[in-house]
Amino acid sequence: MDIELARTFLEIVRHGSLVAAAERLHLTQTAISARVQKLEQQLDCTLFLRSRAGASLTPNGEAFVPYATQLLHTWEAARRDLPLPDGRSQVLRIGGEVSLCNPLMLDWARVLHEQLPSHAIRCEVNDSESLLRRLEAGTLDAALLYQPVYSPGLQVEQLLEEKLIRIQLARNPEPYVYIDWGEAFRRLHDAALPECARPALSFNLGPLALQYILEHGGSGYFRTRVVQSYLERGVLQRVPQAPEFPYPTWLVYPRERDSAVLRQAFGLLREVVERDADWSQRWDPLI
Repeated sequence: MDIELARTFLEIVRHGSLVAAAERLHLTQTAISARVQKLEQQLDCTLFLRSRAGASLTPNGEAFVPYATQLLHTWEAARRDLPLPDGRSQVLRIGGEVSLCNPLMLDWARVLHEQLPSHAIRCEVNDSESLLRRLEAGTLDAALLYQPVYSPGLQVEQLLEEKLIRIQLARNPEPYVYIDWGEAFRRLHDAALPECARPALSFNLGPLALQYILEHGGSGYFRTRVVQSYLERGVLQRVPQAPEFPYPTWLVYPRERDSAVLRQAFGLLREVVERDADWSQRWDPLI
């Protein structure tokens, strides 16, 4: 199937009409209509109901959305990966959530580049939902996640046994800063600390919240490894009698992608985890 047919279909879905899609794609409405007709002929079903108000999806159209999205993502991945760099015969694609990119993803990418000279390494940092979609679509070989979704095609293995602990800046412990560590954390947090369930200050990115607390003061929940160096130096201190929450890191990969190279890559990852690295994640102000 022509990839432009899938792209056109998704533009109509996104903007609600053939006219708007034509404007976005810099085509005539006649050309857009012809593409839709060709796509419907190839799929042998009607995808849109047209009206003066625009174009709405039929049940078949609704069902085709994830397929079209996957087609487009796969095509874009191929365009990014090909042609392979000189001296590289294969591609290894790894991903991770934002809070895992430094230092875990960085260190893993470094050792993969050093130890797998036959492979081009592609790294992607994204939210868990996007990474899981890429894994299921086959455009990602492995990902580091906090809250994986179990499905028949994915292998989920615990990589790190971590917990979230509440710390505070020693010289200025206020205010309380809520960090969004996901829905599971939110439920446990609000049940254990109802007085903190509606904080005045919150962040959805751990490194940014840590930077705020280090510069301006406050307390909040962070992974033990991330704050350990600050605790040892006395910059931060643990809040006494504060509840702790489990927060492990998971390695997720498609079962069908299991190979000797992937097993070697996972072995290198576990060696990275075992090393005593600085996980403090403070942003360099000179960058």
